[in-house]
Amino acid sequence: MPAPIEDDWSDSDDELATGVQTDVLLGVPDGSVESETDIKDVAVSRIGGLPAFLPSREPPFSSSQCKVCSNAMELLVQVWCPFEESPMDRALYIWGCAHSSCQRQVGSIRAWRGLRYNAAYAATLEKKEARKLAQQTPPNPSQHSSPTANPFSMGGTVVPMAFGLGDQIFRELTNDAPNQSHQVQDDDHSDTDSIGSSASEHSLVTAMASVTLRDSIWTATPSYPAMYLSTMSEYIPQSPKAKIPGNARIEDPAEDDGKTGKKATWALEGYENSLEVDNVFDRFTKRVGYTGEQCFRYQLKGTPLPFASDKVFESLFPAPPQDSLSVTRTGYNVAPTAKRSYSTASIPSCRSCRSNRVFECQLMPNLINVLRDSVIDKDADVRKLTDEQRIKAVQDALKRAKEPGSRGMEWGTCMVFSCERNCCLDEGGKNSKECWEEEYVLVQWDE
Repeated sequence: MPAPIEDDWSDSDDELATGVQTDVLLGVPDGSVESETDIKDVAVSRIGGLPAFLPSREPPFSSSQCKVCSNAMELLVQVWCPFEESPMDRALYIWGCAHSSCQRQVGSIRAWRGLRYNAAYAATLEKKEARKLAQQTPPNPSQHSSPTANPFSMGGTVVPMAFGLGDQIFRELTNDAPNQSHQVQDDDHSDTDSIGSSASEHSLVTAMASVTLRDSIWTATPSYPAMYLSTMSEYIPQSPKAKIPGNARIEDPAEDDGKTGKKATWALEGYENSLEVDNVFDRFTKRVGYTGEQCFRYQLKGTPLPFASDKVFESLFPAPPQDSLSVTRTGYNVAPTAKRSYSTASIPSCRSCRSNRVFECQLMPNLINVLRDSVIDKDADVRKLTDEQRIKAVQDALKRAKEPGSRGMEWGTCMVFSCERNCCLDEGGKNSKECWEEEYVLVQWDE
């Protein structure tokens, strides 16, 4: 089982477990999407490109408009991410505005979730629940039937994790199940049951067809070249132990006898200046550095990875009250340093059902590089350029980025917080079979 990462925050990297696989799933680019079928398939997660919608009714075009300049934004990421125990198929869409005047403004990054009821998968969930209830029913002592299984065996019901889709979370399709929606795990079946029902359930659980964008206003929206978004589990490697040479000499500036006062002062100033270093950013870069190509982090109901010690960090990891130090005649009673704890108290509740929102995912800085490079490659057809021509193409792009009215995103990370109930309500507040809801986004900007 993956090792959990603590919700407490500490400036010390020593408290971050190493040599473990975490619960975080990382999204990385995996080549251009050139198949027209995959482009239209809502269950194919992507970076850039045009959206493939899940609800049968086309969402309003205003969903992609920047709240600052009102222009249509490019799709940054589309992720296929249904909740495992929910009958709703689900996709998440994140748009971003690249106009320089809109950077650092609320509403320049927006996220929406599309839901649609999957009757076939709902029937599968009902059957699984019925089997669980049947297994919990006490046996009738008047019936003397021979046991069909060893009551002491380990072959009982497998309880999945809260979101246990593993590498299938972002819908990496397999050849034998090209249209399967939710991942089906019928571990409760006996061998005889699986022979008769597995095939039928497999054929019933199919993904809902996405809305075609033909003759739609969405086809005219600006877009980056589409790339596949593949996933991998985050792994934090074992930290190498630093070895001090046997002939090394360790000096303490505090023991300076006055002859080298200048050196001692320099060492003290260096230590004091180091207090101004953003330890949150240092920890962010160290954590991300283990898998530098990551563009996306997913951990439903997990803990976001803060980019810097700004107001967003203070709201998500509020500082605890500090106890005053008491001094006695026998010595000093020093209180241990209190840790910051992760809290969503500052996150607005779901505007539809008023439930709490939980962290779901965040965009990483490398996504900006990937999107920028894809545009350069598209404009210059880099595969046909020499090294000198490629360098010039990159320099020209950077020069254009500094001009008035230029385009370019400047965020450090964008965190998405979603309704923990995954509600799907109509305008009257009643349950609906499909919906289109905006989620809450917190952005930490690159200073």
